[in-house]
Amino acid sequence: MKIVSIGEVLWDVIGSAEHLGGAPFNFAAHARKLGHEVLFVSAVGTDARGQRILERMAGLGLSTRFVTRVKDYPTGTVTVTLDGMGQPSYVIHRPAAYDFPQLSQTDLEAIFSPKPDWIYFGTLQQMSGESSQLTMRLLEAGRNVRRFYDINLRERSYEASIVRELMSHATVLKLNEQEVSQIQEMFGRTRGSLEDFCRSYAGEFGCESVCITRGAEGCALLMNGEYLEAAGYPVKIADAVGAGDAFAAALLHGMSSGWPPAQIADFANRVGALVASRPGAIPDWTIQEATALAK
Repeated sequence: MKIVSIGEVLWDVIGSAEHLGGAPFNFAAHARKLGHEVLFVSAVGTDARGQRILERMAGLGLSTRFVTRVKDYPTGTVTVTLDGMGQPSYVIHRPAAYDFPQLSQTDLEAIFSPKPDWIYFGTLQQMSGESSQLTMRLLEAGRNVRRFYDINLRERSYEASIVRELMSHATVLKLNEQEVSQIQEMFGRTRGSLEDFCRSYAGEFGCESVCITRGAEGCALLMNGEYLEAAGYPVKIADAVGAGDAFAAALLHGMSSGWPPAQIADFANRVGALVASRPGAIPDWTIQEATALAK
């Protein structure tokens, strides 16, 4: 597949260590591990952190062509704190370079020659006017391209109007169980079952699929009218940073492979659990390791 991922790339600062991250970048890296061509659209500073990102991208097999170098803003960073269960909380430092991506007309033509199979986007970067405009430009240019919206709500980094607009462009909607409650509250609705949520929002926004991740409990998936809940895989959590992004890449991989919904959900659960068992957002892993996990 050919996938376009637009969004933030940054350094997750966990204690004294810095790990390359940002949900759309993590997704891009994991999709590349699954064998897909991924065009990542973002921006970094002209600082040392930005240069390190470009070098790491090349090492991961990701093109740096569509990553802008921004003089006036630093490469993005996020301070990450892990609780006793390895679950992260974030302090996002902005404005950052990723808020100011740019694409020339030549770049845009290159992205759509040939047409991509998917466009992936999240919420955080859309709080920037420049980023939002560029995302909408991509979506307008790719009217017939399938769209994967990974909600990824971060504190003080979303607005109801922006989330609603992005949901209206989604072919596939992915969120976690906590975000289900946030969305219901944001839209002034009462919390029901996960199936009710999936069917309601798929119908309202015209989504083909809605997927809710549930941590160790696995996930819920509505796909082409079929609803199921798939059990997770017990692993010792190193940290959960990037696990949801790996899950998203695996989910899209399964969907585009034409697998049945139960197989797609199981594979995504396996990949998410494997990444959560290792430190950092994009640790080394293989499909063989994921398929070897046992319940």
